[in-house]
Amino acid sequence: MEAQEFLEVYRHSLAHILAKAVIELYGKEVQYAIGPQIDDGAYYDFAFPEGKNVSEADFKAIEDKMREIIKRREDWTRKEVSKAEALDIFKDQKFKVELIKDLPEDEIITIYYTGDDYVDLCRGPHVSNSQELMNASYKIHSCSMAYWRGDEKRDHLQRIYFYAFPNKDELKKHIQLINEARERDHKKIGAQQELFLFNETAPGMPYWLPRGWQLYQALLKYSRELQQKHGYQEISAPLINNKRLWLISGHWAHYLNNMFIVPGIAGYTKADTDISGVIENTADEEETSKVVKIEAGSVVYNRENIDTMAAKPMNCPNAMMTYKRKLHSYKELPIRYSEYDVLHRKEKSGQMNGLFRVQEFRQDDDHTFVMESQIRDEISDIISIADEIYSTFGVTYRAELSTRPDDYMGDIEVWNKAEADLKAILDEKYGEGGYEVNEGDGAFYGPKIDLQIKDALGREWQCGTIQLDFQLPHNFGLTYTTSDGSEAMPVVIHRAIYGSLERFIGIIIENFKGNFPFWMSPYQVAIVPIMEEHNEYAKKVEQILSDNGIRVEADYSDKNMRNKIKEFKLYKDPYILVLGAKEAENNTVSLNIRGSNMQIQDVPLDDFVKMCKKMNEEHTLELLQSL
Repeated sequence: MEAQEFLEVYRHSLAHILAKAVIELYGKEVQYAIGPQIDDGAYYDFAFPEGKNVSEADFKAIEDKMREIIKRREDWTRKEVSKAEALDIFKDQKFKVELIKDLPEDEIITIYYTGDDYVDLCRGPHVSNSQELMNASYKIHSCSMAYWRGDEKRDHLQRIYFYAFPNKDELKKHIQLINEARERDHKKIGAQQELFLFNETAPGMPYWLPRGWQLYQALLKYSRELQQKHGYQEISAPLINNKRLWLISGHWAHYLNNMFIVPGIAGYTKADTDISGVIENTADEEETSKVVKIEAGSVVYNRENIDTMAAKPMNCPNAMMTYKRKLHSYKELPIRYSEYDVLHRKEKSGQMNGLFRVQEFRQDDDHTFVMESQIRDEISDIISIADEIYSTFGVTYRAELSTRPDDYMGDIEVWNKAEADLKAILDEKYGEGGYEVNEGDGAFYGPKIDLQIKDALGREWQCGTIQLDFQLPHNFGLTYTTSDGSEAMPVVIHRAIYGSLERFIGIIIENFKGNFPFWMSPYQVAIVPIMEEHNEYAKKVEQILSDNGIRVEADYSDKNMRNKIKEFKLYKDPYILVLGAKEAENNTVSLNIRGSNMQIQDVPLDDFVKMCKKMNEEHTLELLQSL
């Protein structure tokens, strides 16, 4: 058995031990739901009798009971039973009964006994005897609320999580990694450094505070400057669009449940529009009955349909409309439209997680319109941009090719060609086998390349994406004039490198532990005059720094100098300038450098300004101490 397969069997078997321990401690009235293994252990979901629940104070007792069960060296017995037999065995366990009822009548169902008194519905495999778990290294670490089958309208369950590793050293190492991750938690650092906040009046929609917005703008500025060098044009479009646009794009059929709908006032049954195309996919039969067709110059709707609006979850249809506004020649292509508009995507409350999963965000979006002959060069250029951006943040990445999903739109031959094109590009860039293939995870309109970045803790995050699209140009009737005067349809490349800026900022907060590189720090320099009589020189220094594009803050209050320095250190400004009579006389500054006890005395002000400008221009990762 391979190591990973063994680890899965080991963890899944321990999940059964956990369930048996909970039942022995809390009684047979406990309803046990599901208990799968996960990346670092496993969990199990329970519904407890009224008045009973599990808290952190109970973790040790449950762990001790698990050890006691393992020491019994009980056999694990696999049995195949019919659906009727399974329903009888689990007649007092409502969650198991529901799972069994969902199975086909002729399904052969497998169950596992641990000893004689605990049985679970499971495909397996598992250990053959509990003694195989004698050296198990595990630790219960949390208990949270969960919904049965992820449905917030169903039963509330308690989910007990535990870590599980083959030996104590690996478990210890993992716990240390988890503790380090907690120290880096972007929600914690975001509050400490006053970067952003969330409020229940706008769930999953961050309030960006002044310091956080400075950081946000630094990332936008860097992205815009880089894109301009590569021939991108920035556009902006409405944040709310009529349903007609989403019907044409296909999002109404494929993405409706994640869209914020704005009901309109019933209107006429016919409206003039410049949209053209034919609706082939709608959300359901009810919608199909309401939409008759879309033709050039007119849309036919039933009355109740006409004014429904939706907040945009992505920028794609707006980019299509921008391209469609006039005729284009092959000489103009590629046309690259970058866009940073606010997007809204509806998420379940349990799925939202700080900046990592939000309902309002911006992306460094681009939609590039190309001829088929330009695809390879354009995607190669996009990958070069990704190389530059990710190296600037000091992170590495790997590529994944995501192929046709089950709910794909369009012709399968077009999909096959698009996937072959992307594979050829990846083979050339990374070599055969130098990337992963993620079958069935493409967008509904085309295959994509996803870029997974790795942070300082070795965690991977999907940020960048490059998507090849032959479908939306067809839906929107996009064309360009070829060299012989005929019309052809452009191909669209959807592209983001940061991805969601909110998510990317959450990642880099944790990656840098709040110690941001100089060029992206909310404030880059803090100024502390030693005494009130030094304020005049401090204000002169502040003005010079600001005039040179350096973000600076100063404290001119009558507080003690040491207290001022201490407060600025909490915000982790890269440099704190301490200015007194000597500095004023010599036109110098004295530096406290973040992360060290080092203080550099009498640095000429001009030299310090040059050093700061250099770090801004070169987007350096490390803090410079001299030119």
